Amino acid sequence: MFDYQSAFESAVERVRGEGRYRVFADLKRVRGAFPRAVRRRPDGSEQDVVVWCSNDYLGMGQNPVVLDAMQQAIAEAGAGAGGTRNISGTTRWHVDLEAELADWHGKAAALLFTSGYVANEATLSTLQRLLPGLIVFSDSLNHASMIAGIRHGGCERHIFAHNDLEHLENLLKAAPADAPKLIAFESVYSMDGDIADLAGTVALARKYGALTYLDEVHAVGLYGDRGAGIAEREGLMEEIDIIEGTLGKAIGVMGGYIAGSAALVDAIRLWAPGFIFTTALPPALTAGALASVRYLKQARNLRLDHQARAAELKARLMSQGIPVMPSVSHIVPVLVGDPVHCKMVSDLLLDEHGIYVQPINYPTVPKGTERLRFTPSPDHDDGMMEALVTAMDRLWTHCNVARRPAAA
Repeated sequence: MFDYQSAFESAVERVRGEGRYRVFADLKRVRGAFPRAVRRRPDGSEQDVVVWCSNDYLGMGQNPVVLDAMQQAIAEAGAGAGGTRNISGTTRWHVDLEAELADWHGKAAALLFTSGYVANEATLSTLQRLLPGLIVFSDSLNHASMIAGIRHGGCERHIFAHNDLEHLENLLKAAPADAPKLIAFESVYSMDGDIADLAGTVALARKYGALTYLDEVHAVGLYGDRGAGIAEREGLMEEIDIIEGTLGKAIGVMGGYIAGSAALVDAIRLWAPGFIFTTALPPALTAGALASVRYLKQARNLRLDHQARAAELKARLMSQGIPVMPSVSHIVPVLVGDPVHCKMVSDLLLDEHGIYVQPINYPTVPKGTERLRFTPSPDHDDGMMEALVTAMDRLWTHCNVARRPAAA
């Protein structure tokens, strides 16, 4: 008889042997005190910590506007959605949220999914059913959800070197001129903090008759006059055919969505199994996201504060020779380059300093580029930053991790 348990144990041990075994931190966020949380240690005792790696970039998950909207929705409609939207109907919050998202991105329509992962996987795979013979061109650093959707669709696909428009054009040029084509890419790449050349990509798409699919999950709420993302900041929203986003990062709740033409969104709604057969988001989540989006459309100063905090942390770390990787966004990645050292620094920051930042190891990033990924928010004050930089300086020496020459 096959030894199933041994196979599972062996898989776990392979990961443990590579130094990238993951342990979840047991954290309870403190309402109204973001980024503070309470950690429950393995022995049951509690520890106050500051969270430095949340994707709730603006602390909207703790914003009273969002919490009040969620509580009101529960009071009015109860907890769950009751099933899929096809079976159990929809709610006013779903409808209103899709209208707000479409308006945010300058599109005719939007469609909600249960997560950003599902939005990408469902949409990219379904597009290949709707467009027979579609050829997909995908950036080499696209998120796992985009890769899954592209693979699941089963059409011809080509991977272009990250942000390499010359390579992309060579691939487009070699494809049949009359074949349907799709370029799939992200705006902000969350592990390195770099930003795609949207204008250059759009120009190639128009030249070779391709649709554009832009993942803005790490940009919505954070860039542009109304926070719609990099495409808004660059004045290119009208030039992007399909924009995908999340409700679980800067918006502070949970869920995903696409925005595009009315015909495209309706086709995905009618054909995508990831939408049709999934229970709808609960009313409280859609109500909270709706309140958050409306708030963020007006929150320009919050976005300015966010960028200022990210720049400040980069400068403070670099002044100590801590190897901050090049980043032109709000992401602050610090190179460690070894999975064991990366986890060691992360563990010591948490256990000894009450600083929580998760190690980023393979397969999230390539081997040899293991890193700590900091996401400072407007609520990370100077005292928190000073404590972090002091702890990092000590641990970099203690763990014998390579430094860079301190910035002048």
